Amino acid sequence: MKFNKPYLIVALILLITEIAIALFVDDSFVRPIGGDFLVVILLYATVRGVSGFGSFSVLIGVLLFSYLIEFLQYLDFVTRLGLEDVQIARVVLGTYFSWIDVIAYTAGALFVLIVETKLKPLVSKWNTL
Repeated sequence: MKFNKPYLIVALILLITEIAIALFVDDSFVRPIGGDFLVVILLYATVRGVSGFGSFSVLIGVLLFSYLIEFLQYLDFVTRLGLEDVQIARVVLGTYFSWIDVIAYTAGALFVLIVETKLKPLVSKWNTL
């Protein structure tokens, strides 16, 4: 296992943000859409923080995983597993399919792609000046 401290710090900040959103935000945009946008970035930063896998591989894997979870929601997976009364299962796996969620996951992945391919090289150049 290879640790990458900057990614782990970002993951920790995003985890705290996600928990704060879940606990304190009850609206129709930030919690459902913003949370899904951020969760892709959180998963990406976590995997990059604890593995040596390349950015594109991790990004595709995280995005496919997110799509899989959403597809399982379409299949009512939580109920099929008999976990409909288990709150943590309902929160982690979700309970209903939404195309908006798929769009939010995709937007989160595009954000990561832009940061990794466009902004990160600019920051590296800036630091060498």
